[in-house]
Amino acid sequence: MVIPLNTPATEGALLVPYPAMLDVPYELVEHVAWLLYEHRRARNARWRKLGCFDQALLTLVHLRKNETFSQLGAGFGISQATAWRYVDETLDVLAGWAPGIHEALTGLGEGDHVVVDGTLIPTDRIRADEPYYSMKHRKHGMNVQVIARPDGTPLWFSRATPGRTRDLTAARARGIVQACLTRQILVLADRACQDVGATVRTPYYHHREQPPDYQQSNHDHARLRAPGERAFAQLKSWRLLRRPRCSTRRISTIVQAVHTLLTCNYPG
Repeated sequence: MVIPLNTPATEGALLVPYPAMLDVPYELVEHVAWLLYEHRRARNARWRKLGCFDQALLTLVHLRKNETFSQLGAGFGISQATAWRYVDETLDVLAGWAPGIHEALTGLGEGDHVVVDGTLIPTDRIRADEPYYSMKHRKHGMNVQVIARPDGTPLWFSRATPGRTRDLTAARARGIVQACLTRQILVLADRACQDVGATVRTPYYHHREQPPDYQQSNHDHARLRAPGERAFAQLKSWRLLRRPRCSTRRISTIVQAVHTLLTCNYPG
């Protein structure tokens, strides 16, 4: 039976309710709820229609399932505008806990190595929005850089830059090259960072035409860099980052918020 849900978010629409599950640990929802509780207490916030736990769950559903604010509002019994405000507030709280680059590299130094790579977060843009069009990926989006451990665990995600930004330009602008050079950390990167020097190592061009030791070097380089792709796989397991519908100015906040969720320590 089709049941009309007469909420401000679904006025005039017919929706069918159904049971659903969210594939995140219960302890993670509790942890985000605790961060919201501390945030509300610090601001001496007034009573809200949703408690801290429900607001945390609302945001995680949005990030994990990429549901619209209309759907979220209907599911949680609030208006579309209220759902947007609650999600926006929670993202800002989570992003505030994301580590900076120097904090992320704490404990690493000479003799250690990291994987640095970039990815494109696709966005809905028209062809006239040239700064956001990536010739490499043939689509519009935002460029995000990652520093990952050798096993693929993300250490740090950069703020997003327009899609046409080259990986090397983004890495330099976000201080990745300089931060790793200061600590003498070996960086494994792709050919986009060719000729950077310092502590950055990239594969050789035209290795098939080179001596066997060059080919072996490229093979070893690719083997060591491969786990770094897991960092982006973890990032994009939050479906909102596969096709965000928000302003490009909010992409950085979403990435930082997801980074906090990926790296936070909670009981359980």
